Amino acid sequence: MKILAAGDHFVLNSLIGEALEAAVTASPFELTELTLPWPLEPFTKVGEVDEAADREDALIEALRGVEVCVTQMAPFTERVLDASPALRLIVVCRGGPVNVNVEAARARGVRVCFAPGRNAAATAEFTVGMMLAAMRRIPEAHDALARRGVWDASYFTYERCGPELEDTRVGLVGYGAVGSRVARVLCAFGAEVEVYDPYVRGDVHGVRVASLDTLLSRSRVVTLHARLTDETRGLIGARELGLLPHGSVLVNVARGPLVDTDALCDALASGRLAAAALDTYEQEPLPADARLRGLPGFVLTPHLGGASRQVAEKAARIAAAEVARYAGGAALAHCLT
Repeated sequence: MKILAAGDHFVLNSLIGEALEAAVTASPFELTELTLPWPLEPFTKVGEVDEAADREDALIEALRGVEVCVTQMAPFTERVLDASPALRLIVVCRGGPVNVNVEAARARGVRVCFAPGRNAAATAEFTVGMMLAAMRRIPEAHDALARRGVWDASYFTYERCGPELEDTRVGLVGYGAVGSRVARVLCAFGAEVEVYDPYVRGDVHGVRVASLDTLLSRSRVVTLHARLTDETRGLIGARELGLLPHGSVLVNVARGPLVDTDALCDALASGRLAAAALDTYEQEPLPADARLRGLPGFVLTPHLGGASRQVAEKAARIAAAEVARYAGGAALAHCLT
């Protein structure tokens, strides 16, 4: 069996190779490697047609005679699949195979697997970090001292010092792999956790509330953990932000389009929100003239909540386990085709 490790600068080929060596023991295999260039995102943007074609050409060449490919971002377009007749399995080291034309793969008898849950712990930890940074004004205090050399005593005033998590009511919108971890951590801090997720049954860490409006009207801090669907796009708009208590904090390390950005900026400018911490945006990369950049109270990071060394290692192990199942003739655990 010939396997291609098409890694990048995050999920390294060395990690994929080590995981395959440990997992695929029932069948001999030959491993080849292709390191994909930056940018990582496989989608063609305006002015990047030639670069996208170059990536496809490199992938097609590397896939000659390959039966299995393990990758994170390799662009498996219809063109690439047409040029790779030996290919039978693609394993994507992500929570979903967004870089694969799944319908085209299915039509050609190529199975497509992915790696759910690989970044749940990293994203949950990052969410709590963003929450603390926004509530306690850590980034702006750092900027004042480290960049401007100002020992700002105003952070010791009641109005500017910010609240703590203990005894603060925190509302979670969504209670999946990430939200449930965040809830456990917040309970350990002593926060009063409330959860809104109409799709989750059974017990939760905290108190389940019946509606989003109820959760928003009662929460001093709201953190989003919902999936992006047609139903949840624009879930938090002007009306919803207006339900929040004055001086609340919003955290979004889930998906940018869950929130109406203009309404969020209005809420922060008006004082309805004291702060907001965002790792994801309606438009990525964030434009240089984005209104978010010009308002105080925002904590902004470039969509890195799910990036940790352990995530890359877990993704490689999950992918290798799927290859081992395939090689042994077992049912695949996370397969779309």
